[in-house]
Amino acid sequence: MIKSKKLSKIKNLKHGFFNRVGGKSKNIYNSLNCGPGSKDNSLNIKKNLQIVKKKISKSAKNIFLLHQIHSNKFVYIDQKSVFRSKPKADAIITNQKNIPIGVLTADCVPVLIFDENKNFIAAIHAGWKGAYKNIITKVINFMIKKGSNPRNIIAVIGPAISVKNYEVKEDFKRKFLKKDRQNNKFFKIKYKKLYFNLPNYVKSCLIKNKIKNIESINIDTFNTNNNFFSARRALKLNHDDYGRNISIIMLN
Repeated sequence: MIKSKKLSKIKNLKHGFFNRVGGKSKNIYNSLNCGPGSKDNSLNIKKNLQIVKKKISKSAKNIFLLHQIHSNKFVYIDQKSVFRSKPKADAIITNQKNIPIGVLTADCVPVLIFDENKNFIAAIHAGWKGAYKNIITKVINFMIKKGSNPRNIIAVIGPAISVKNYEVKEDFKRKFLKKDRQNNKFFKIKYKKLYFNLPNYVKSCLIKNKIKNIESINIDTFNTNNNFFSARRALKLNHDDYGRNISIIMLN
């Protein structure tokens, strides 16, 4: 489990960016696969989620997860919230205690957010599609409507695929340049191949929303030595599926 230096200083907060180590799954899912959307044995996934929950807090409620769809949709959990099934969304915001909220990634960017004044937390799954569709802005704007001030918000960008391993096509770049010519700075050409810096793009989305207190974990999920699940690496190895890393935050 990787921890944020900034969030670790806060007493009433638990969090963690979990890699693939320490779970029950086998074969390509070895071992802490937390993705119910994968083809892994569902019982092992449940056991893995219990392992994660215990590491966050023994008294926590079940981890609140989403049916992630690479969107700009988010859910807000208050004391009246009732969910009969997993909401289709890519971010969770809450001010409730003892509810660990989590997002699943396998190269996409997990972002954990804390407002130390209003005691709000958020977990965001920011793949390129969600980031492009302004999921960061939507979450921050909602928090501001609820009384947050960007000055009091801490944002932590978790482990994700690095620019050197995120090759993209020209039409991908055109899409981003059409949105904003300034986005050119997130692209890099090396040996005639085009690469995209997703973590830096996500960081720029936070900065645009006046978030200054930002921490970047800077761990590449594609790099085997870091022990994270990676969709891109699985594709390169001709695996027919891949596990999911979980990133968690909870008020206590």
